[in-house]
Amino acid sequence: MLKALRTVFGFETFRPNQEDIVRNILNGRDVFAVMPTGGGKSLCYQIPAWMLDRTVVVISPLIALMKDQVDAARENGISALFINSSMTHKEISDACMSLRQSRTKLLYIAPERFAMPDFLQLLKGLTLSLFAIDEAHCISEWGHDFRPDYLGLSLIPKEFPDVPIAAFTATATEKVQEDIIAKLGLRSPFIVRASFNRSNLFYEVKPKTRVNPQILGFLQTRKAESGIVYRTTRDSVMETAEFLSSNGIKTLPYHAGLSADERNNNQEAFSRDEAQVIVATIAFGMGIDKSNVRFVIHADLPKNIENYYQETGRAGRDGEPAHCLLFFSRGDIPKIRYFIDKTPEDTERAIALEKLNKVVGYAEHSVCRRRRLLNFFGEDYPEDNCRTCDICTGVVEKTDITRDAQIIMSAISRTGQRFGAGHISDIVSGADTKKVRELKHNEIKTFGAGKDKNKQHWRFIVNELLAQEMLIQEGHPYPVLKLTQRGSDVLYGKSEATALSRQTKAITGYAADTLSLVHDEALFEKLRFLRKEIASAHRVPPYIIFSDKTLKEICRNLPETLQEMRRINGVGDQKLAEYGESFISAVRVYLKENPGARKAVNNTNDFSAQTRTKQSKGQ
Repeated sequence: MLKALRTVFGFETFRPNQEDIVRNILNGRDVFAVMPTGGGKSLCYQIPAWMLDRTVVVISPLIALMKDQVDAARENGISALFINSSMTHKEISDACMSLRQSRTKLLYIAPERFAMPDFLQLLKGLTLSLFAIDEAHCISEWGHDFRPDYLGLSLIPKEFPDVPIAAFTATATEKVQEDIIAKLGLRSPFIVRASFNRSNLFYEVKPKTRVNPQILGFLQTRKAESGIVYRTTRDSVMETAEFLSSNGIKTLPYHAGLSADERNNNQEAFSRDEAQVIVATIAFGMGIDKSNVRFVIHADLPKNIENYYQETGRAGRDGEPAHCLLFFSRGDIPKIRYFIDKTPEDTERAIALEKLNKVVGYAEHSVCRRRRLLNFFGEDYPEDNCRTCDICTGVVEKTDITRDAQIIMSAISRTGQRFGAGHISDIVSGADTKKVRELKHNEIKTFGAGKDKNKQHWRFIVNELLAQEMLIQEGHPYPVLKLTQRGSDVLYGKSEATALSRQTKAITGYAADTLSLVHDEALFEKLRFLRKEIASAHRVPPYIIFSDKTLKEICRNLPETLQEMRRINGVGDQKLAEYGESFISAVRVYLKENPGARKAVNNTNDFSAQTRTKQSKGQ
């Protein structure tokens, strides 16, 4: 396994859980693995494909991604092909012939292809070593992306009883995990539930005001970086894409209203670094394996945490620092509620509403963003400070709202906890309404206690207390406000209440323990240009040649021989033979043009390493 890891993929060590998963697959055992995006799932079935003299069948819904996955495998020297609906009859026939002649180690297909009787017969005639099922949560109706085509995969253990199954997903709760294992019929699987923590991602939430100029302001500080902007509707996608393009940002749109050719061309241009930004609905992203996405922006509120986690997970797949920014406005909530309320089934509607409340809580709570995300998936974050979110780095300001909270909660208590947010806000702001007069609520002690502030402020306080679970809403369709124990503690002076207010400073960097060592930026740009030229010649996206992480390591180590280049992470035997000379030649030329570059890089890396050591010790 280690030999394959080093010679084929160019890595010295496995990432967490990979070695155990590979070993169990090689031993013929079923596997179920929940691993975060960027956690190295593909390597878990590509190593068995390399080591075993049989074919691994990879089942994935991501038809748009299959070509990139096949190209990446071939660049590492693994014989691979895909069969999908984009191919001609002759192309499919040629692929089937290659399979029958045992010339293919990796086969990528969609779940609907597996269900075709003729294709099933073809598979039965092959010598198979594994079925690898990607995006396995799609088989569960409890998951966020249920696809009926996946239900047909339950045939695998019946039709291929001697072939192990490895199911992978990045976003399964415990309940979804149980459902996947049952529906696929996994046989006493080896189960891995890896941490959902993506330590290289920085999470930030900003108030949403004029969102297009806000996005532009963010992008202007990241002019050489690739990223995704998610919008809810097709119209908002086009509006943002046109706005960014008119301001000099190379931007393309992606949504279901575009033709298939337009979508494919735009996605390919983004993958090949020909566009800096893609603005998209959630229809985009499942079919992309681009490793150097440095930021993901949500310009509208996601409808649930699973979607948000999966979409932010498209950033920083190479392990390098990346930024996840959500622009939040409570004005987005009614738009999502509109569609939830149209759901005919009561249980499904209640689940969707609960999930919406959790994502609103994520945006509004004045607690660590990372802790909130991990808690959703049943994982406790052990640290008091993650150092990689706006809350923990002090980017946002916390304001004491104890007195205002007590005014609101006193009004709720004095009126018997029987009224909604609008009426309570009227009472504390001293509004002279018919309802207030009829109920004689203008005579209670709290009436007008907050008349120095407008009603909008008091609605903000109510929303904040709801988000922090000091208040709850009960009843439908006209919910009333009630105090929780946490709220009572604030009302009676046993604890304080705080709220997030304006941003106090810009984020200038990431936490020290997630930063890469400093690299030579000028050389990095030259290597990026070389990588793009090679990728264009091979007709593959640049990240398939080498990741940004590999290029930065070249910049730090400045290899001038093939032996030195081989020690760079991500440089396996095949890539060394194909591209090694080109990259070390570029390093030699750069060092000749910049005689002091090696000494400068060494000094910088020494200082950076010392700084990281001190920070890791808490100094």
